[in-house]
Amino acid sequence: MAREIALLRRLGDHPNVVRLDGLVTSRLNTAPSLYLVFEYMEHDLTGLTACAAASARRLSLPQVKCYMKQLLSGIEHCHNNGVLHRDIKTSNLLVSSDGILKIADFGLATSYDPEDARPMTSQVITLWYRPPELLLGSTHYGVGVDLWSVGCVLAELLLGEPVFPGRTEVEQLHKVFKLCGTPSEDYWEKMKLAHPTFGPYERCLAEKFKDVAPSTLSLLETLLSIDPDMRGTATDALNSEFFRTEPYACEPSSLPRYPPCKERDVKLKYEKHKRKSRVNGSVERHRNRQHASQNPGRRVFTPDANNKPQANPKVPRLVTSTSTTKLERFPPPHLDASIGYSLDASVDDGATEEFFSSSAAELKKMPSLIFGHVKSYLASSPRKGVHKAKPSLNMAMAPPTLLIGAFRPYSFGRSMEVRRKNREQFRSKGRNAVGAVK
Repeated sequence: MAREIALLRRLGDHPNVVRLDGLVTSRLNTAPSLYLVFEYMEHDLTGLTACAAASARRLSLPQVKCYMKQLLSGIEHCHNNGVLHRDIKTSNLLVSSDGILKIADFGLATSYDPEDARPMTSQVITLWYRPPELLLGSTHYGVGVDLWSVGCVLAELLLGEPVFPGRTEVEQLHKVFKLCGTPSEDYWEKMKLAHPTFGPYERCLAEKFKDVAPSTLSLLETLLSIDPDMRGTATDALNSEFFRTEPYACEPSSLPRYPPCKERDVKLKYEKHKRKSRVNGSVERHRNRQHASQNPGRRVFTPDANNKPQANPKVPRLVTSTSTTKLERFPPPHLDASIGYSLDASVDDGATEEFFSSSAAELKKMPSLIFGHVKSYLASSPRKGVHKAKPSLNMAMAPPTLLIGAFRPYSFGRSMEVRRKNREQFRSKGRNAVGAVK
């Protein structure tokens, strides 16, 4: 912060550099703090471009020239006083309600002397506006780093969106080289940088900005040069054909008026929209789950009003050796015991119940029943070439395809009830016998 204060005092009062009005210190001894007080500015360029996009129109070319002229004037003043800003981006370019643009946030700024080429850090400038030499790790640079950022701002004002929105340094380099072309071998030797492996990209800046005037494209080509020495100076940019051809830059007072809007407001609006979309998505997913539970894609039986499947006793279950679905092979327990019926009128329900409730000895009396069905309904001849074991109890083997009528559920209950009563009687006799012995 001390360096920022010193550089702001060096720059003095310039119409396109934010003015430092004073310093404020806190009175708390436990947590002393120092606050910088600047003049109030209603907008920044990020908020203005968002307002223009919300109104379904981009900034006109005279408006873009007005903002760029003020930006380059402030950059020229900084460079002439030996100051590199090193963080030029749209959110650091404040605009007053009168249309005056001022460069702010000198927290990463440093003094610069072209005669004293001392090494400096490469971890400066926001990623989207960082020049390729800093992405490659160069520690010797000059005014060209600020001019590259100015070129990114110009491209963003023309497009209405950032031109290099990378997420990582590698991705950022790919985006830069894809638009501006891969550097030549002379570039790597001149910059004394390691030669990374990138695909051979051709420069296609003219195709990207094919709708702009030649003077505008010429300034873009200069500011977005891969070689920093080819970017020139801020003075050269101010004297370019971009500002000397029609349509000329408009006056700041004629710029459109918008309600106060800054990058923070844009982020808050985006986060609010994101939260709303997330809530709407959750509600929609909940509705889809409810709809799926109430209207399943496949059911065996039509549910009633209480959404409970009803067994249809007139529908037999077809059990085959070629059954493909799990439902055919293993029906649900609540349906398996109540969907069959007797295949022959001669076999009544009593026979079925008697079959289930009978003991193994009584079973020998019913040699003609297999699973509650008459033996005559079963195919008695075995297939050729297949060895068949002789069935016990004079019972025929079931063929691969067979209609089985399931037994009534209460027949299981009757059998279990008899077993339970027999067990209780046996236990009671045992207790009585023990009591008699005592």
